[in-house]
Amino acid sequence: MGNEESPQITRRATRLSSSTPVTSNEVETEKITKPYKLTVNDFVFGGEKLSFNDLLSSFPARGNQIRELLRLLGPVNSPMLPLFVYGDPSTGKTSTILQIFRHLNRPFVYASCLTCYSLQILFESVLDQLLLHKKNAANGYSSARRCVKPSDFVNFLRGDLTSVIEKLKSLKKVGPNKSAGKPSGNMLYLIFDNLELIHEWDKSSTALSFMFNLYDVLKMHEVGLIFISNTSPDTYYSNMGYTEHVPVYFPEYTEDDLRQILMRNQPNRKLYSSFLDVVLRPFCRTTRRVDELSTAFSPLFRKYCEPLSDLASVPNEEMKRRLFSHFRPHIAPSLNEIFWVPSKSSTEAETNKDTTLKGSTRKSEVGDHFAQIDFHMSTSAKYLLISAFLASRNPATLDASLFDSTGGSDSRKRKRKASEKSIEQKEVAEQELLMKGPGTFPLERLLAIFQCITSAADSFDEDEHENDDLRAGGDGGLMSDVLLQLSSLCNANFIIKGGSCPLEGSTRYRSTVSEDLALKVARSLKFPLPNYLYRR
Repeated sequence: MGNEESPQITRRATRLSSSTPVTSNEVETEKITKPYKLTVNDFVFGGEKLSFNDLLSSFPARGNQIRELLRLLGPVNSPMLPLFVYGDPSTGKTSTILQIFRHLNRPFVYASCLTCYSLQILFESVLDQLLLHKKNAANGYSSARRCVKPSDFVNFLRGDLTSVIEKLKSLKKVGPNKSAGKPSGNMLYLIFDNLELIHEWDKSSTALSFMFNLYDVLKMHEVGLIFISNTSPDTYYSNMGYTEHVPVYFPEYTEDDLRQILMRNQPNRKLYSSFLDVVLRPFCRTTRRVDELSTAFSPLFRKYCEPLSDLASVPNEEMKRRLFSHFRPHIAPSLNEIFWVPSKSSTEAETNKDTTLKGSTRKSEVGDHFAQIDFHMSTSAKYLLISAFLASRNPATLDASLFDSTGGSDSRKRKRKASEKSIEQKEVAEQELLMKGPGTFPLERLLAIFQCITSAADSFDEDEHENDDLRAGGDGGLMSDVLLQLSSLCNANFIIKGGSCPLEGSTRYRSTVSEDLALKVARSLKFPLPNYLYRR
């Protein structure tokens, strides 16, 4: 990378540019050279301008969304209403918007709620970019201004935006800016990414109301607002009125869309296409996230190509059959191993099974018959089904005591002797709960129990077997899309939606699984479900 091109690219430390590795030579060069002084030209994306055809080819299956965003952004210096871009994770929302601004060559400020994990850090990040302030050792890696209150942020933001817009107008008076490094127009756009993470912040309701009212508070037609979220606008409804945002939905990728995306930049497209014919459909039933599929397919493709001596060869029908017969035994184990939930390989499972049979044959035969399930279910779906069963049967107030660090309730704890009155009250409460049936629970509680029991499964597995378990991918293993698994369980009527709470504004769920079926699923995973059930 040359020193003349580095300033423009260094300015945009987004998810696209931050993934570029930095060598030791570049670090030493940065220490020697003087820090680059940011200018107005750094408000654009940087690099060569992207043509419209290149923009469409970079994002297969996103042509409709690209055209819709270009229509809403309008011509240069045209006012616009706030945009709300939403869709599932890994559907190309952020990348598409950033590349659109690269195509239009318009100035913008990008702030992500993932890296700016509080309202103060978000405020200061936006103000630093507007002031062309870069944190370094000279300024002690501090922000240009300290901003905590939303009222102070509005005052600072209005003044800084006015200053930047005046600078952009002065560039226009000098002459038309047709080169890639010069901003086009005098309108500035503020992009806020990962908006759903504000729900986890302190005073989240106040912060969200402020963000959505920012357009009405500023009242500046030269400023455009774009919000990017992984959740739908329904999750942000509030009683406070604000200008309605224009929604732009990024749907989930279809199987054909994923094929087009994964086929890009492949040296041997026909060979990789034959590989996708084998793995894409079964893996799409588990997850449709591009990042998870691309990470899972990388080692599988190497396994698929092991019989080949020349990777550039074009496979015929006979070669495809030979590759499939070699690769077929690895498909089923890999479907379980892409999850973060630990699962044993088939060979290790057979070894442990033989060892158990030698100890007690009759007991294992009865247990295996009881643990058999009449349908196929992935490991992650089984744990999610158990989590939903526990959330419906156990009171929410006992989650902290049941899912402690010791892995379930500890029977060794001394229990206080209950009085006759307390016993009668428990019996009455038990009868009332039996009449009500399984209770409802929010999604947050389901995910919390899911995380607890999957982490507890590690400890139970380590106590039972001295050898290390096969953990897919180690610490960097993939986490399957739990929402996709939840949707599949809802479609199969294992979990039903029990309505929504008007105060919480979120959907509640209820488990319809019987205790016998839950025990079967738990025994197939060798999970001690009775330790986590509240017995009254």
